[in-house]
Amino acid sequence: MTSDMNDRSYMQMALKLAARGKGRTSPNPMVGAVIVKGDKVIASGHHRMAGTAHAEAAALKKAGPRAEGATLYVNLEPCCHTGKRTPPCTKTIIKAGIKEVVTAMIDPNPRVSGRGLKELRKAGIKTRTGILKDAALKLNEGFIKHITLKRPFVILKIAQSIDGKIATAAGESKWITGPEARERVHELRNEVDALLVGSGTVKADNPSLDCRVSGGRNPFRIIVDSSLKISLNSKVLRYDDGKTLIATTKKADKRKLNSLLKKGIRVLLIKTKSGRVDLNCLMDELGRLDITTVMIEGGSSVAASALADRIVDKAMFFTAPKIIGGVNAIPSVGGKSPALLSEAIMLKDVQVTLLGDDMLIEGYVNYS
Repeated sequence: MTSDMNDRSYMQMALKLAARGKGRTSPNPMVGAVIVKGDKVIASGHHRMAGTAHAEAAALKKAGPRAEGATLYVNLEPCCHTGKRTPPCTKTIIKAGIKEVVTAMIDPNPRVSGRGLKELRKAGIKTRTGILKDAALKLNEGFIKHITLKRPFVILKIAQSIDGKIATAAGESKWITGPEARERVHELRNEVDALLVGSGTVKADNPSLDCRVSGGRNPFRIIVDSSLKISLNSKVLRYDDGKTLIATTKKADKRKLNSLLKKGIRVLLIKTKSGRVDLNCLMDELGRLDITTVMIEGGSSVAASALADRIVDKAMFFTAPKIIGGVNAIPSVGGKSPALLSEAIMLKDVQVTLLGDDMLIEGYVNYS
């Protein structure tokens, strides 16, 4: 096996280890580390959750004295800054006697951003970077956007018929997609920090917005409700975990507002845009709360507003082989249609996956 193949193989191991932290490390990145000596992996580790040992420290602890003279593969540049809950990884790496550090990408955190590798080189450690960089960027796209723009990475998830409807004219929407697609959605809920829906979805479907993956955890639940129209008996308001947030405006019903506060529900008063919650202002607020990834799950009006406000980074359309038809059925994306096809929003880097009888079409939103 060539040196390049070895590098890619070990970095792939590090990326797989890092991915074990999905939904657990926020607002930190997902990081995996592999220590190699004499073409043999002697130790590995990953960052399990914020506040616990970083991947490099976990792997080095397992390796012990064997780490001296070894090569460390890690998908993100080791941190070098203090003032956080864990010590700088660079110091631990230098102390362990590692001879070479291979990374997939530079840390976009301005407090690191090349300084970690510079500190290692200053200590006489050889460094290389760029191995499987694209895969590393995709894995931590939520962290990257949050650390650079102070806003969450936003996924627009839609379950629709093949003709682009999310419900019949009578409002029936359960279940458009099959069990495999719904299982994938719950896996996504286990991976993102927060779910976001509009008041219309809460009123029509009364969802729990929970995660039903074995061993999973519930994300934050964000309800966009400009005037607090939802019922105080809604399922989503029954949690006592402090993870339900209502985004509303000064138009909110004061009686309901006080009732929500008494329930321990966090209410965010957001500026308005065309009479509704300004989603860009909401994203700024969620960024301040260290929410790094948000999945929008409905409905038609919220999807339209999110695209119009250009807050969506990635779209995921779970499409069932069903034709609902009818001009009065509810479309996947509401709002006003563009006059020209050239004004339509395009997706790039599109992938198609079969999930039972359904099809997942996903891609990154290209607003240009």
